[in-house]
Amino acid sequence: MQNTMKKLAGATLFATMSLAGTAHAQQVEDVKIGFAGPMTGAQAHYGKDFQNGITLAVEDMNATKPTIGGKQVRFVLDTADDQADPRTGTTVAQKLVDDGIKGMLGHFNSGTTIPASRIYANAGIPQIAMATAPEYTQQGFKTTFRMMTSDTQQGSVAGTFAVKNLGMKKIAIVDDRTAYGQGLADQFEKAAKAAGGTIVDREFTNDKAVDFKSILTKLKSVQPDLIYYGGADSQAAPMVKQMKTLGIKAPLMGGEMVHTPTFLQIAGDAANGTVASLAGLPLEEMPGGKDYVAKYKKRFGEDVQTYSPYAYDGAMAMFDAMKKANSTDPAKYLPILAKTSMPAVTTKDLAYDPKGDLKNGGITLYKVVDGKWTTLQSVGGK
Repeated sequence: MQNTMKKLAGATLFATMSLAGTAHAQQVEDVKIGFAGPMTGAQAHYGKDFQNGITLAVEDMNATKPTIGGKQVRFVLDTADDQADPRTGTTVAQKLVDDGIKGMLGHFNSGTTIPASRIYANAGIPQIAMATAPEYTQQGFKTTFRMMTSDTQQGSVAGTFAVKNLGMKKIAIVDDRTAYGQGLADQFEKAAKAAGGTIVDREFTNDKAVDFKSILTKLKSVQPDLIYYGGADSQAAPMVKQMKTLGIKAPLMGGEMVHTPTFLQIAGDAANGTVASLAGLPLEEMPGGKDYVAKYKKRFGEDVQTYSPYAYDGAMAMFDAMKKANSTDPAKYLPILAKTSMPAVTTKDLAYDPKGDLKNGGITLYKVVDGKWTTLQSVGGK
């Protein structure tokens, strides 16, 4: 009987301890963070690259067992596929807001980011996006922030560089009519003209096209020194192959959506000579670049692509603001986020101007030599 009582007492004590342990474990509070990008379709590789950087930031922050508002918190991603489509983007944005997210990391494309930003702004939710179109932060919302330098700077640097450094005087421009592609091409055109270049023709296509022979045949007749393309690698790669087939001697130039391993894979030998601009410093020159490369390779078993370091920094800026505000309430940490000044992977000082644009964003120009992206020149940045 005594043994039975002892066993019962032991079982009761064990059960009580288990419940206490469970209660303690349950004290970790999940904080939902929204993420959206193109996870399917022709731009899915961009979305995955973007997502990987944020995933790494979430895991790194959670590993520190952060305490906010007296509670240990765990950041959890609420992920959505916006398919790089503006209409889907707004649907996704409303769903994420309804899900109770405390912050938004995304979207990727300017065309999805801009319409979605109004929904986050109306809900008072801070949004840090990869979008580079100037319009994103010019809407007067207090909730919009960038992960990368805007097209105003990238396009102007690229346009000046094309004329003054590469000696390209006669330039033809093609864009994909997206907010990103057209906006970047507009800024490039403005700067190229100001530097003394002549725009001999400007054409447009769409972000689903793969046959550019009619446009290129027209451009060949005006004999440009350079063809500038505002758009993604899924169009730029077949375009540059068709340029070579048609015997066009002019090289292709584009923005950061062209500066990808995917472009090199699809374009093959035709990629050689292509020039692209990319926000920020080359990966190997970034303050935290070396450590990030090693960490990324260990986690995902592949090399860093293009966007993930900027995504990582954007996510960390949001988490840092929450910690400093000691609150995950968007209204409380938003003013702290706006005053961000912190060392990051991509820059010595990640900081925003009053519109939410990056203060210290530089631009680097690259060229494909022997099938690889090689650095030409970095302009600005810290």
